[in-house]
Amino acid sequence: MTVKPGRFFCFGMGYSAGFLARRLLAEGWTVAGTARTEDGVARLRAQGIDGYLFDGSASMENAAAVLGGVTHLLSSVPPDGVTADPVLQHHFDDIARMPLLQWAGYLSTTGVYGDRNGGWVDEDSAQEPTGPRGMRRATAEARWLDLWWEKDVPVHLFRLAGIYGPGRNALETVKAGKAKRINKPGQVFSRIHVDDIASTILASFDKPHAGRAYNVCDDDPAAPEQVIAYACDLLGVERPVLVPLDEAGLSPMALSFYRDNKRVSNKRMKKELGVRLQWPDYKAGLNALLTQD
Repeated sequence: MTVKPGRFFCFGMGYSAGFLARRLLAEGWTVAGTARTEDGVARLRAQGIDGYLFDGSASMENAAAVLGGVTHLLSSVPPDGVTADPVLQHHFDDIARMPLLQWAGYLSTTGVYGDRNGGWVDEDSAQEPTGPRGMRRATAEARWLDLWWEKDVPVHLFRLAGIYGPGRNALETVKAGKAKRINKPGQVFSRIHVDDIASTILASFDKPHAGRAYNVCDDDPAAPEQVIAYACDLLGVERPVLVPLDEAGLSPMALSFYRDNKRVSNKRMKKELGVRLQWPDYKAGLNALLTQD
């Protein structure tokens, strides 16, 4: 990264943003972000991150002062079931008035594309979300782009595939005894290692293109049952038997993921940002995670 260290702020300093924050801290940036509880704020501060309280129900206190010195802003706050974007619900005008802001990003999801029966989508594909969560994400993206078109805020959209990484991966699912192999022929999901999410955002710092959207995913859309099978093989345990989707006892949210079936292209991310994936497929990622464990 060639950008001079500045001040990074993230609404919703969770799993993915936390990996990015640690890389920025190591390069001399000052980092700040929000958590939903006072305990979460304390945990951020223990990591050297300036923590602030924001649970989406009300504005962050002293927002203008908190955001005043920020050069790079990210939001990873999802829709809350009522509001498409709690951050912009409370802080649209505050973000529009940030005096030093050079770059802004919103972490969205490939769910905005909906179901394509296993076909490919890229950033120029129409948004056809199949459920309320995807619809709210599409609405949130449009609202962030309003900041770009109306207020000249340099907004970038990142549509994330299924996230995995340390502590959150198929190996952990197998070890916890919670792994299931769902038999839904033709079903595929795209994925992305959390380290590669951070690398993509940092690449955008170097090569900003305001108003642009990027799919953030690896090179290998794959069937979820194949990923579980591979994790079992790595751990030397027996693979779970295949079970039909309607007999798997999945939660409503888990079932909603199976409603969408598509392959997501990452060509723009590579071409425009120069991203080189450290973990180009789930096999490489899981092998590395096994070694780390």
